[in-house]
Amino acid sequence: MKRNHYSSIALTPVALLLAFGGLCANAADLNNMTFNALGGDRVEVRLSLTEPVGNVQAFTTDNPARISLDLPGVVPKVERKTLPIGAGYARSVSVAEAQGRTRVVLSLEQPVKYTTRMDGNDFVIMLGEGSGASLAALPAGADSKPMASGNGKGIRDIDFRRGEKGEARVLFNLADPKVGIDVRQEGRTVYADFIGTSIPDELIRRLDVVDFGTPAKIVDISRRGGTVQVKIDTMGEFDYLAYQADNQFTLELKPLTKQEVEDRRARQPTFTGERLSLNFQDIQVRAVLQLIADYTGINMVTSDTVGGSITLRLQNVPWDQALDIILKTKGLDKRQNGNVMLVAPADEIAARERLVLESQKQQEELVQLRSEFIQINYAKASDIATLLKAKENILLSDRGQVSVDERTNTLLVQDTPRKIDEVRQLIRTLDIPVRQVLIESRVVVANDDFTRELGVKFGVSDKNSQSGMSGNLTGAEGFRTAGTAAQTDRLNVNLPVVGAAGSLGFQIASLTDGTILDLELSALESEGKGEVISSPRVLTANQRESYIESGVEIPYLQASSAGNTNVTFRKAVLGLTVKPQITPDDNVILDLTVTKDSLGVDTVRGPAINTNRVGTQVLVRNGETVVLGGIFEEEMINNLRKVPFLGDLPGLGFLFRTKENQANRQELIIFVTPKIVKDMETY
Repeated sequence: MKRNHYSSIALTPVALLLAFGGLCANAADLNNMTFNALGGDRVEVRLSLTEPVGNVQAFTTDNPARISLDLPGVVPKVERKTLPIGAGYARSVSVAEAQGRTRVVLSLEQPVKYTTRMDGNDFVIMLGEGSGASLAALPAGADSKPMASGNGKGIRDIDFRRGEKGEARVLFNLADPKVGIDVRQEGRTVYADFIGTSIPDELIRRLDVVDFGTPAKIVDISRRGGTVQVKIDTMGEFDYLAYQADNQFTLELKPLTKQEVEDRRARQPTFTGERLSLNFQDIQVRAVLQLIADYTGINMVTSDTVGGSITLRLQNVPWDQALDIILKTKGLDKRQNGNVMLVAPADEIAARERLVLESQKQQEELVQLRSEFIQINYAKASDIATLLKAKENILLSDRGQVSVDERTNTLLVQDTPRKIDEVRQLIRTLDIPVRQVLIESRVVVANDDFTRELGVKFGVSDKNSQSGMSGNLTGAEGFRTAGTAAQTDRLNVNLPVVGAAGSLGFQIASLTDGTILDLELSALESEGKGEVISSPRVLTANQRESYIESGVEIPYLQASSAGNTNVTFRKAVLGLTVKPQITPDDNVILDLTVTKDSLGVDTVRGPAINTNRVGTQVLVRNGETVVLGGIFEEEMINNLRKVPFLGDLPGLGFLFRTKENQANRQELIIFVTPKIVKDMETY
C-alpha cells in the first residue's frame, strides 16, 4: 500500500525575511550534510547552506517510507550525493538537483514524525519521537499551538495525500471541531468554505498536485472575509465525500471508472422539457403546479391533500426537472395516464396502487380457469414446463398447472386468461431457433528430412607375396598361395556406406614391384519433404458440446486378476471436440480439444501411440482463423565411424573413416475457424 502526502512547511517571520533577502541576492549552496544520533529513535539531520532558504515543500510516502524536501534556489555542492545514517529509523539522506531546486530525500525504516526549522544558515530536520504531531511536517520554526481567531476557530494545518486507489484527500487540522463547513460542487470545481475561521498566512497558498495522479489538479487556499475558502480544480470523472473525526476534517475526491460513470448516467433521469426560470418566495405549491401546467399545456389533476408553500429559484432548467425538484421537495409524486398527469402525496399514491393490486388479486381468485394447448416448435416442451413450474419464477398462479405431451411436444396450460397470455409471451421469447456454429479445424504436419553419407574401401596387395592384408578372412586365405588375390579380397579398410545409392571403384596404382593399390568410394544423399493436412469440421448448436473422430482402435492384450487375458482397445484418431458460445457481438467463445494420434513403433507389450493434442478456450471473431498452437521439432545427427589412429591421420585420415549427417525437421500447427450459420445455410 502506497500513500503519498503533500505538506506545507512554514517558516518564522525572521526566517522568511532572511530567505527573501537570500533569494534576492544569489542562490544558496548546499555545502555539507551531517547527522547526530540523539538517543532513542531521534536523529537530527543538518543541511549546511550559504543562505537561509524559504518556501520549502515536503512530500512523504509510507511505502517505501521516505521524506522528500524541495529546497528552491539551492545548488548542491556536496562531494557525496548520499550520506549513510543507520541510526534510529533513518537509513540515508540523498540530494539531487532538478529544475532550479534541490530535492533532499530521507530513506526511512518506517514512517516517523518529524519537524523542520532553520538554525542560522543550517536547515535542520528532526526525526523520531517528540518531533511532531503527525506524519506530515510541522511548520519549521512555528509554534505547535493552534493559530486561531478570537473565537477559537482556526485551521492549524492542511495536508494533501494520495489514497491507495488514486483518491485525492485534503486533510484539515482544525482548532475547533465545531467549525461550520459548507462543501459544494460547481461544475468541475469543488469548494469547501470554513465559515468564521482564521488561517495562518503560511498556509495561504496555491498547491499544484497534478503529478499525484488523482482527480485534483490545483488546491487553492484563500481568505474571503471571515471565511477560509479551499477551491479544488479537478480533472476526469470523480465523486467527492466529506467527513470529520474530532479535529480532523477530510475532503476526499474518488476517481470513477468508466463503468461507474456509465452506471451513474443510467441511473440519472433524463430531462428533455423546454427550459424555464422560476423565482418565487413562499409561493403556494398548488400555484406553482398550475404555472407549470399552463406553461407546458399538459392536463394536470392535483389531489386535495396537496398544500403548503415553497421558496425556489431555478434558472434555465427543463420544466420536467423543475417539476421533479418541486415534487421531491414536498414529498409528492406523479402518475401519467395518457395525456393526464395526477399529482398527489407519494404515500397516498402508494396506498392507492396497493389497494388496486389487492383488488386485482381478489378478482383473479374468482376468475374462471381456462385450458389451452401451446405447440412448442424449437425447444423441448419438458424444458419449458420445468421453467414454468419453478417456484422462484412464479409464472403460474396458485391455481395454475402445466403438463407435457412428449409425443407432439405440446404444453397443456390451465390458468387464468391473464396468466396464459403471460405464458404465451414467454414462449414466444424462448421458443426460437438456436443459432448454430460450423467449426473447422486444420492440423498441418510438415516434414523436411535430409541425409548425407560418405564411405570408403581401401586395400594394398602384392601379387607375388605370400602375405598381405585384407578386410576379411576370406581375403587373407587368398594370400596363402602365390598369385594375386581376388578383387573383393584386396581391400584392407572396409567402411562402406550402408545402403549406398552408388559406389566408385578404381585401382590407384600397380607398381613395378607388383604392389596394387585399390580404392572404392560409396556415397548416399537423400532428401525428403512431406506435408499432411487433416481438416475435421463439425456443425453444432450454440452452447452444445459435440465431437467428431476418425481413426483406428488398436487392440491390446490385458491380463485380468483372475488370470484371463482380455482384449482392450485404445483409440488413435483424428478428433475434434468443441462447445461454442456465441456472444452478443457475433464473436464465438470456443472450448475445444483437437487430437491427432497415429500408430507408433511396436513394443513388447503392443504398439505405441504417437499423440498430438491441444485443449484450450479462445475468443474468435466470426469467420476468422486463429492458430491454437504449434510444435516444432528439429533433430540433428552427426555420426563418424573410423579406424582407430588411422582415421585421425592428417591428409590420409579420410581413407579410414565414414561420415553420416542427418537433419530431420517436423512442424505441427493447428488452426481453427468458427463460422456462425445464418438463415439455415448448408455446408
